[in-house]
Amino acid sequence: MKEYPQSKLNRVKRGQNRATYDVEKINSILDAGFLCYVGYIYDGKPISIPMAYTRRDDKIYIHGSTGNRMLLSILESEETSITVMHLDGLVLARSGLHHSVNYRSVTLFGSLKKVENDTDKTEVLKWIVNQMVPNQWDSLRPMYQKELDRTLVVEFTIETASAKVRDVGVADEPEDYDLDVWAGIVPIKQVAEYPIADQGKPQKMEIPKHILDYYEANK
Repeated sequence: MKEYPQSKLNRVKRGQNRATYDVEKINSILDAGFLCYVGYIYDGKPISIPMAYTRRDDKIYIHGSTGNRMLLSILESEETSITVMHLDGLVLARSGLHHSVNYRSVTLFGSLKKVENDTDKTEVLKWIVNQMVPNQWDSLRPMYQKELDRTLVVEFTIETASAKVRDVGVADEPEDYDLDVWAGIVPIKQVAEYPIADQGKPQKMEIPKHILDYYEANK
């Protein structure tokens, strides 16, 4: 089992029993979604921005416009941290203090560089689109050069990371278990609803199989 080394930067202090540094586990949490939160400092102020991402090996890729202040700021600093979190359940306890949530979260630390080559940029954008809906990219028109020219793609190398996972039930005070108060878990999941066609030609077209496959797998 390969693990990220623990340091002051990535070591989990609160809830250490929920921590893992296992690379495979961390990658599985990353691959389960496509939205991350990127932290940066702008004009001396801390800001966190949600972004679409994709992962390949120890690399995370994000993109935006060439004028995106967050991407420009993290490229200038040459490092950042990225967080991904999935909410899996509401934990309803017998007291307000012990209410919690079940979740999977990852925090990544690493260095950055700009992806310069148009072929590489196009491949990364394909990965990002397909991380949202598998096989979507091949159904699209090719990108225009002017679109590529206006797009900034950033490669983030994971240098260290940690994850926290809570996947257990209610943890109440021993004396509270005999109270007439309902306690338990409300499972939470993200679901897909039936696809809605855009105006114009799509309203007269059959929904592509890969989109229906995604809907069926996530409804």
